[in-house]
Amino acid sequence: MRALILCLLIVLSPLGARAADLANVDLADGRRYLGAAPDGIANPPLIIALHGGGGSPEQFSRDSGLAPAALEAGFAIVFPSGTSRRSVGPKVWNAGYCCGYAPAAGIDDQAFLTRVIEDAIRRYHADPRRIYITGMSNGAILAETFAAAHPATIRAVAAVAGTMDVAHVRVRGPVPLLHIHGTADDHVPFAGGTGEKSYVQTDFASVADDLAAFRKAAGQPLTAVTDVINPAADGMRTERTRWQTAGGHDQVVLLKVMGGGHHWPGGRRSDRRGATRDIDATQEIIAFFRAQS
Repeated sequence: MRALILCLLIVLSPLGARAADLANVDLADGRRYLGAAPDGIANPPLIIALHGGGGSPEQFSRDSGLAPAALEAGFAIVFPSGTSRRSVGPKVWNAGYCCGYAPAAGIDDQAFLTRVIEDAIRRYHADPRRIYITGMSNGAILAETFAAAHPATIRAVAAVAGTMDVAHVRVRGPVPLLHIHGTADDHVPFAGGTGEKSYVQTDFASVADDLAAFRKAAGQPLTAVTDVINPAADGMRTERTRWQTAGGHDQVVLLKVMGGGHHWPGGRRSDRRGATRDIDATQEIIAFFRAQS
């Protein structure tokens, strides 16, 4: 079954060539990931970056720009690979209620990500106290689901255009969340339900319910502060809502792209698909993770 299409991002930076230097790491059972660490930094924080449904580590690392952005900011980064019915072809994740082959086959992607994290900590001498996870669409759903189940492992999570199955997944402890989602998303609808252009018939959770689960897990009162980001004349605007602790720390952040679709804002392909130019998802995610350190 075809899965959700991934919209990605290119970021130009002085370390742009480093994206081509990602090393392929083979793990047990034929699973693998691409990874790299910054030069000259002992015990760097680590980002786990999950491609969207139908994507791959190569596609995500090449098109997202997350590798050069992360390395420039001093993070190690890995791009794990999902699975597919055949040895070659677009990959998907078992994120509970999505998507396609992986959940149907009962692939244990949570156990796989645990192995990836353990291997990357050892291989790149990463700081086990600063592990971050992000993803797009199907990858975003798994990122949130993994963070919800492993709050002692994941320092913070960032999701773009994907909501986890809050009816069956409990956030087991406080995990800071950045969520980026368009109100016109026709794959994973902002208000929940089945997307008109989704390749699966999943009844997705709403963004409101998704965020509420992470706010509840914070275990303390949070105050909402909202502003608007609208520097580009693209017919859209981004409403930013921060749910903050009493000390002013951002525990849950929503970047709500008014009129935005199923895209990675700022991406190389986004302009052709009508995504906003008001925000850059990669830069927002790196900044959010740095603020949690």
